Amino acid sequence: MSDPTRPRGPKIIAVANQKGGVGKTTTTINLGAALAEAGQKVLVIDLDPQGNASTGLGIEASDREFTTYELLLEEIDLADVVQETAFDNLLIVPATVDLSSADMELISTEKRSFLLHDALRQTAMDDYAIDYILIDCPPSLNLLTINAMVAAHSVLVPLQSEFFALEGLSQLMLTIREVRQSANPDLRIEGVVLTMFDSRNNLSSQVEQDARDNLGALVFQTRIPRNVRVSEAPSYAVPVLQYDSASKGAQAYRELAQELMSNQTRAAA
Repeated sequence: MSDPTRPRGPKIIAVANQKGGVGKTTTTINLGAALAEAGQKVLVIDLDPQGNASTGLGIEASDREFTTYELLLEEIDLADVVQETAFDNLLIVPATVDLSSADMELISTEKRSFLLHDALRQTAMDDYAIDYILIDCPPSLNLLTINAMVAAHSVLVPLQSEFFALEGLSQLMLTIREVRQSANPDLRIEGVVLTMFDSRNNLSSQVEQDARDNLGALVFQTRIPRNVRVSEAPSYAVPVLQYDSASKGAQAYRELAQELMSNQTRAAA
């Protein structure tokens, strides 16, 4: 039974697409930064063994003593795994390659699909007063991604504006449906965001049209442009909003954050 005296918990969003190279980690980092810039307290959960979200937010490998691996598989204080970043209001639980073995270890665990769900709902989380938790999922539909979907309220899907973009979505949608039926009946699709969009390219426009024809209102109005500043920012270990605040990429992520918050407000009404 839930405790009515506890504060309302954060909105948990899994950023997922089993296809690699679609802008998933880039979206997690920069959407998180844009929400934080808008006054929201944001926690990024790096659930990808590559640890790119951790690197992109300036967490050196030597500073990742405790990570999502320990959060999932060991009893560890939340304060030991949550780290501050150089961006105000933006926190992270980092990842290392150790997480790559977690999928095998989870198989023998009784509550294997609920470990992240339970970790993010422990009472110690209340102290952080988090508004949004963004989970950067690995590029596969494995047990780590299932953990993210069981823990989340919704799934945000980055969709690259390239040929065959929609083909992989059917398997992702099927996985979301299965998670709804088995473990998280309230899971919904937050939306699909078009990434690496080039308005000068007919293919990008065709992918957008196909996405809107097939998915309708699920597709965000905001499109993330193909932008060199967005590509450069990770090599400086900062979000594009910090690397080049005036760039088209930074502005697009601000618009996405505003659209996301507006959708949340309407859904709560």
